[in-house]
Amino acid sequence: MSMSFESYMKDMVQPMRDELTRIGVQELRTPEEVAGVLDNHKGTALIVVNSVCGCAAGQCRPGVAKALQNEVKPDQLYTVFAGQDKEATAKAREYFAPYPPSSPSIALVKDGQLVHFIQRHQIEDRSAEMIANDLIGAFETYCK
Repeated sequence: MSMSFESYMKDMVQPMRDELTRIGVQELRTPEEVAGVLDNHKGTALIVVNSVCGCAAGQCRPGVAKALQNEVKPDQLYTVFAGQDKEATAKAREYFAPYPPSSPSIALVKDGQLVHFIQRHQIEDRSAEMIANDLIGAFETYCK
């Protein structure tokens, strides 16, 4: 029996998607969904650009999960999946200017403005604990 590449990839990445959705992060799968929640957004929103790389698995997703255990956290939690939901990811990245595309990455937006951004190079050489502490600091500054 033959399996399509698309089906294979869907099966492979589902656990990576679930790692965030099971902790309350909402997936945005289309550019329209991204625009619908981020255009004219009031309050704070965390947007995680998820990916299949090792630093997403070892540092990014665990760091986000740990940070979200903090009492102070963003009003809304979203994720897009780079390389999978390409158009949604491209749309989300429009809100992250002036930063170049980076996967994984983590953005904090307040009232429609980017206030904190963690790029891939700030994820791959740091522990999940360090990323969590970075996010918690941003939450304490912007989410109260």
